[in-house]
Amino acid sequence: MRILIISAVLLLVMSGASFADIMPVKSFTPRGPSTHNANTWGLVYSGAITENVPGKVNIHPITYELNGITIAANVYTPAGYDPAKKYPALTVAHPNGGVKEQVSGLFAQKLAEAGYITVAADAAFQGASGGQPRHTDIPFFRTEDIHGMVDLLMIYPGVDVNRIGMLGICGGGGYTINAAKSEKRVKAVATLSMFNTGRVRREGYMSSAVKAVQDTLAKSSAARAQTVSGGELLYSDSNAPKLTDEQMKAYLDNAPDLYKDGYEYYGVTHTHPNSSGRYALSSLMELMTWDATDNIQLINVPLLMMGGSISDSLYMSEDAIEKATGTSDKELFIIKGATHIKTYYVPEYVEQEVNKLKEFFGRTL
Repeated sequence: MRILIISAVLLLVMSGASFADIMPVKSFTPRGPSTHNANTWGLVYSGAITENVPGKVNIHPITYELNGITIAANVYTPAGYDPAKKYPALTVAHPNGGVKEQVSGLFAQKLAEAGYITVAADAAFQGASGGQPRHTDIPFFRTEDIHGMVDLLMIYPGVDVNRIGMLGICGGGGYTINAAKSEKRVKAVATLSMFNTGRVRREGYMSSAVKAVQDTLAKSSAARAQTVSGGELLYSDSNAPKLTDEQMKAYLDNAPDLYKDGYEYYGVTHTHPNSSGRYALSSLMELMTWDATDNIQLINVPLLMMGGSISDSLYMSEDAIEKATGTSDKELFIIKGATHIKTYYVPEYVEQEVNKLKEFFGRTL
């Protein structure tokens, strides 16, 4: 099968076909509104677009097919957008459990305001995108989601295909790093509060569960066996005890800032019905053997990684930037006083991050 695919590609190239002809994403379709929280497009971040106005930044909900799965995405176009002109463009990948209407949408809009065409898509099996079983979180598919967004930009009207960059946030940052190792259609890569999902699932957050690796893998394998046998699909929270308000408060009082702030962000201030922190337990069979930093030296384009100075996840960005030896144009940008989740939405932090991204992509794209 691999030989047949390679032969088909060679035939297309030899016949003069464009690269767009052999990309998995060949077309996209306008998608209707999805109202939530009184916003026409379900956007939950501060300052979100409430209506499309000619001459201003606009949002365009679309769907496209990727590996047989329907992907739901929002494309943001800059003020005065003219499809006959050429614009730099960016993919924006959302955090684990997040959706495009939250922080990835915020940064997609902010960067569209800076003159970029941007796309924020829901990962396959998650959010408004298709795919079964739901909430599957497997590195191959999350990485393909990002390649698919690049595919889309390659055919989107007005995109300068020689000026495409990538931004990934939290778990989307880890998967963006992974995609960037082989994605040579992009000229620059940035992350915000990068979360190396494989490392955390394997070792526990802040290396808190290193000794439980084999037990966790056994449970993941058993969960897959149960599903294959026709049993119930198990999720990360399937057997979690239901806590009272008092118990939850006690837990959060002693939890790392990521969990404490994440409960507030996803559960209270920026909640969205499509957003869920759960994942199929069998996903751990793939996640725990994967690491975002494996072969990171293959990234040979400018790399910017941003993180909060008091973020308890900063160690993952520090580790990745050190290992990224394939590029000399790299920087770890620290947002003073910020925790992981607060880099998503606190105005003073977002302003610093957006300004840094504008400087970075302005120089590299």
